[in-house]
Amino acid sequence: MSDRFVSDEVITKLASEASGLNASGGNLRVKKIVNRLLADLFRAIDDLDIQMDEVWAAVAYIGEAAKSNELGLIVPGIALEHFLDLRLDEAERRAGVIGTTTRTIEGPLYIAGAPMSDGYARLDDGLDDGEVLFMEGQVKDVSGKPVGGAVVDVWHCNTMGFYSHFGPEQTPYNLRRRIKTGADGKYSFRSIMPSGYGVPPGGNTDKLMCLLGRHGQRPAHIHFFITAPGYRQLTTQINIADDKYLHEDFAFGTREGLIPEIERVSDSAEFKSKELNRPFAKINFDFAIAKETKGLVDTIVHRERASV
Repeated sequence: MSDRFVSDEVITKLASEASGLNASGGNLRVKKIVNRLLADLFRAIDDLDIQMDEVWAAVAYIGEAAKSNELGLIVPGIALEHFLDLRLDEAERRAGVIGTTTRTIEGPLYIAGAPMSDGYARLDDGLDDGEVLFMEGQVKDVSGKPVGGAVVDVWHCNTMGFYSHFGPEQTPYNLRRRIKTGADGKYSFRSIMPSGYGVPPGGNTDKLMCLLGRHGQRPAHIHFFITAPGYRQLTTQINIADDKYLHEDFAFGTREGLIPEIERVSDSAEFKSKELNRPFAKINFDFAIAKETKGLVDTIVHRERASV
């Protein structure tokens, strides 16, 4: 005898009716997805004896998270965004796309339309007295050939853990730039070393992490979109090697191959060459991107994003 309160037969029939699976009209793809999610949810409620109060508490939680604009934090926090990356990794492997830089999560804090420059850019506005960072490298294809005309779209937070256009006011597009590579595929920029940060204290993401016995901290990192005509877009980030949360990222963004070595420069002669009077940090990092592959899912993700 089954321990279920509701039989599989009833659950299957109810999910099918609710999703319109056997009704005419509508979108068949949506129907199939809703049918599967409903059937799984109904079975989970029955298997775990989830009570009415708990269901409605979850509904209220999702509503509050939407109002506070934290769904973009919760999605990576429950590893959903990382899971999508893992699936795309495997899809590319099966299609023979190998040798690219490891992808990782975009996160919810991208802003389109950052100023464009050729080869080099300064990201910071000079108002944050953080450790100066110089980062450079090349965009290459998987055979190691430089990719000219690629765009390195880069963004990161300041030393207080805040991104421009989010949180305390910063100058427009601070710590956000797009850098177009020349024929040699090279890019470089000057910025400041970003800080790690946590989810809003007492917010919806923080509440969920506490219930799960987890923290809501991210290690310091720098985000990138790498695009070029005829190539698959790469969404990735590099992580700052000495951050204490490097391997405990609540958003599952830290991945092998994305932790470059940091060189701390203390030679006064090098200070002068950079027009500085203090030590600074250097990171060298090359990006490898793959050409478009027919029949493989697109890497450009269409999602709701903030705008200026």
